[in-house]
Amino acid sequence: MLSKVKITVPIKRLKKQSNVWEHFTIQFVELGCIRAFCKGCSQSFAYRNGSKVVGTSHLKRYIDKGTCPALVHHHTEDNNEVTPYTAKSETPYTAKSETPRRRRYRTQDRTLSSSQKNKKMETALEVYNDVDKRSPETQPIKRRKKQSKVWEHFTIQFTQPGCRRAFCIGCNQSFAYSNGSKVAGTSHLKRHIDKGTCPALVHHHNTQDNNEMMTPHTAKSEIPYTDKSETPRRRRCRTHDTSACVVFDQDKCRHEIAKMITMHDYPLHMVEHPGFVSFVHTLQPNFFDALSFNNVQGDCVATYLAEKQNVIRSLEGIPGRFCLTLDFWTSKLTLGYVFITCHFIDNDWKIQKKLLNVLMEPYPESEQALSLAVANCVSEWGLEGKLFSVTFNHPASKPAAENIRPLLCIKNPGILNGQMVIGNCVARTFSGLAKDVLDKGKDVIKKVRDCVKHVKTSESHEERFVALMEQLQLPGEKVLSLDDQTQWDTTYKMLVAASELKEAFSCLDTADPDFKQPPPSTEDWSHVETLCTLLKPLLEAASTLQTTGSPSAVTFFHEVWKTHSDLSRSIAGDDPYVAGIAKTMKEKADKYWRECSLVLAMAVVMDPRFKMKLVEFSFSKIFGEDAGKNINTVDDGIHELFSEYVALSAPVKAASEDELSEFDKYIIKETAGKNLKSELDQYLEETLLPRVQEFDVLEWWKQNKLKFPTLSKMARDILAIPVSAAAFDYVFDVEPREMDEYKTSLRPETVEALISAREWLRESDASSGADVQMSSAIVKAET
Repeated sequence: MLSKVKITVPIKRLKKQSNVWEHFTIQFVELGCIRAFCKGCSQSFAYRNGSKVVGTSHLKRYIDKGTCPALVHHHTEDNNEVTPYTAKSETPYTAKSETPRRRRYRTQDRTLSSSQKNKKMETALEVYNDVDKRSPETQPIKRRKKQSKVWEHFTIQFTQPGCRRAFCIGCNQSFAYSNGSKVAGTSHLKRHIDKGTCPALVHHHNTQDNNEMMTPHTAKSEIPYTDKSETPRRRRCRTHDTSACVVFDQDKCRHEIAKMITMHDYPLHMVEHPGFVSFVHTLQPNFFDALSFNNVQGDCVATYLAEKQNVIRSLEGIPGRFCLTLDFWTSKLTLGYVFITCHFIDNDWKIQKKLLNVLMEPYPESEQALSLAVANCVSEWGLEGKLFSVTFNHPASKPAAENIRPLLCIKNPGILNGQMVIGNCVARTFSGLAKDVLDKGKDVIKKVRDCVKHVKTSESHEERFVALMEQLQLPGEKVLSLDDQTQWDTTYKMLVAASELKEAFSCLDTADPDFKQPPPSTEDWSHVETLCTLLKPLLEAASTLQTTGSPSAVTFFHEVWKTHSDLSRSIAGDDPYVAGIAKTMKEKADKYWRECSLVLAMAVVMDPRFKMKLVEFSFSKIFGEDAGKNINTVDDGIHELFSEYVALSAPVKAASEDELSEFDKYIIKETAGKNLKSELDQYLEETLLPRVQEFDVLEWWKQNKLKFPTLSKMARDILAIPVSAAAFDYVFDVEPREMDEYKTSLRPETVEALISAREWLRESDASSGADVQMSSAIVKAET
């Protein structure tokens, strides 16, 4: 009779047949290596290394020759009751010399007839599979125990000699299983259960509680049948446990932890927190080494350096020049942090940007702070001779701006009155205008904020307010919410939503006994509407900075011009309250227009829908008598800049003359003294294109770069000039951003590594996701 032996390590699903395992156990000693240990003396022997299995012959010899000390000791106690392979529960060890000769392992009895052998095999299978209650003819011939869960719903029966069929336990329907040596498999049996075609399955589903969740392969003793549509997806049959084959890589795990901390902005000290240590120890108790702050700091810096090489390679092939933005952050330690981002147009004529540096400035108010940051960035990234413009949002003195101009690549940094160094970020300009509006109306805004706070901070108060709205039949289309006073757009949205519900707020003191303060008056609500009227165009203009694509200087030329005109009309209006606020706003708008209008106008000239015509039209309305002077400044500046590009694009004289060299001299002689029109003049004299809203100016230059080879290079650099230094999420900030206390406690190099690598990794993941979506769309379109 074959006996069942439980093995402690489930390496193979086949049941071990050799009796030698009554004296040995197998254990993992290291990754991929398994050894056999004697139960008597604990001596270990090789069993498996990787995919190579040694076998059991050396284990049998160790038992047979009596070299096991425990076996010898047991022999001296009782020589008459032992056999070499008595079951462990009886007498596990004995000596070979005093026992009858045992039969060899897995030998066949050659003296038996064929019918006797078959009968013996069937009897052994009955004991092995523990199915002695069934008839022998219904049993499979294979020694291997069936692993598929499908056999919980089917039995195998002989229908004729050499032919077996599988019968469903529920409906008794039969399916092909084997014919001779050909086995049909179990896929068709799984489909019978999974698709609910079994009548017994359908009947059981109709009589069963719908709240109970079942799976197609529940044990027969519980619920044998169920519907696949109401169950979670089951795991596939005959899946194999591959956990023993997974190779643990300590270095890879450390890299992934560093990447996780960087991408999600987790503190570096988290690797030393008891909860994290316990979690990792649960995953890998024997192999994973504990990490320290210094370990993960080094890993994060290594991740940053690896990603930096990718950024360097991506910038090497850029044909145009680079424009920098400086976003200045403060800290409670009076340290400054400068975020330097480069903007450029790639080979496909798409605007791109990359964060290059996050530099700590110990003395942010000094005149050399910004210029030193720019100089370090240019030197580190090899941008010498490639820097076209600099835009920053930090209030800087004139000497500080003058220190930056020598770093530009243009020969004359005074082109366009030196406005290639843009000291006013448009996002900060609009935030400053909005702050003026909010400061003028701070008293009435506080009244509205207190009313909204009363409603939103208590569930019972909100229920009463909703009931009051329904009683007054107010629409309430806007969502009522408290504002974040550091983001001026949230204050505008709160005022707009509250203004729509002003009738309910006016009656709130009578409807809600807990409301003790006086509601805003009619005059207050009139002022709220005025504030919303002034803030709305600012919100619409600043919102363009949060569009998917980077907004160009052409877009903000229109926005700044429109804002300037609106404020002029408000000042000339009859409402003194509006005129007072608009006058304060116009002072800041005039300052920005004086310092940045020329460089914005240069970008407008590069748009074939406007060229110099829009500059002449807008300047005549804004500057009045001084319009001609400013128009000439733009025209002279753009021609002078074009001359520099022509000089850079001049062909190099050939070292040796060819057969057409005389022709070249002839052409030079013929064209000498003739006033040929340059590419710029030809472009300006051409007819304006129709003013289409969806027009892509970069795509137009891409299509016409062969027609205007030199001018297209200049247009590429001009249209890449950014008008805002603020990041996407910080457009509406009222005050400069502040670095958190944790990062200020780290080394400046670590802060730069964490922030820069985080941005690069997120950009990489976003581009990878976009590529996957595009590939899926292409495949879907093709199918």
